[in-house]
Amino acid sequence: MALTNSQYDAIMRMYEKKQLRSHDLLNEHFHEIYEKIPRIAEIDRKISHAGVEKAKALLEGGDQSIDDFRRQVALLSEEKKTLLLAYGYPEDYLEPSYECSDCCDTGYIDGKKCRCFQKAEIDLLYTQSNLQDVLNAENFRSFRLDYYSSDYIDPVSRRSSLEMAKDALDVCRSFVNSFSDSFQNLLIYGNTGVGKTFLTHCIARELIDRIHSVIYVTASQLFELLGNREFGQRTEDIHTGSLLESCDLLIIDDLGTELTNSFTVSQLFICLNDRIIQKKSTIISTNLSLNEIKSIYSERTFSRISSNFRLLKLVGDDIRIKKKLMK
Repeated sequence: MALTNSQYDAIMRMYEKKQLRSHDLLNEHFHEIYEKIPRIAEIDRKISHAGVEKAKALLEGGDQSIDDFRRQVALLSEEKKTLLLAYGYPEDYLEPSYECSDCCDTGYIDGKKCRCFQKAEIDLLYTQSNLQDVLNAENFRSFRLDYYSSDYIDPVSRRSSLEMAKDALDVCRSFVNSFSDSFQNLLIYGNTGVGKTFLTHCIARELIDRIHSVIYVTASQLFELLGNREFGQRTEDIHTGSLLESCDLLIIDDLGTELTNSFTVSQLFICLNDRIIQKKSTIISTNLSLNEIKSIYSERTFSRISSNFRLLKLVGDDIRIKKKLMK
């Protein structure tokens, strides 16, 4: 999931183009307004002249109050806004227009990557991994409850497959809608082919569309990335670790399908614990039962999951087989 140098350069070129577009658009606006409202051109010249005179006075030891200068500029600026509005323009028409007002389309805030830059990183990685095609097909709009039966009863909860799917769908929608305001984690578990991965795709699609950084990995990919971070020497490996720690949402799909050993057990605990401490959300999907999770990944990992994750169980017939039979 780490960016190569060429990928990073591609993102920076994108930001350069954004800044150039903003600069060109602002120049067009000034040219347009100066032609239609000459008084505004005169006001800008007065503001510029006042600034030069104030600078000269300060250099020469003048005692003119800075407050007088500020009042003069404020009055001229207010006249400018009034004129723009009178001619049917928004009052900020001669201000720069940015796609991201937080970083002013530079990608960085105080030397740190802006949220929009992190989103651009994830989008680029998804585009090159073809996951975007999956998210276009698997989302809340295409989720179908008719694959779940009211006759299929879960022997543990005594609830139907349809009831449990409806509840899981509601929880996942709520997870998305309240994501910016609350810290939440989900464990979606159940037998094979009941829509667990589909639901994680639904959440990923919605949050990516809302400009949240989402990293989606299978369990095998996660532990490969964690291994590279732990033992790798490349800058890309270190960067990968920072993405896993800092992304808004980490989705771990198919936990239990990886080769399990003492390293994967310890790394899963560290990964989940770090994200819980930072209040960064995580979603896990797995075919394992709760007892199997406890047995394979240790009591302390299960304790972290059971106390910090909302547990969603899905049951029913294999939807993939149903789809084939319906064709």
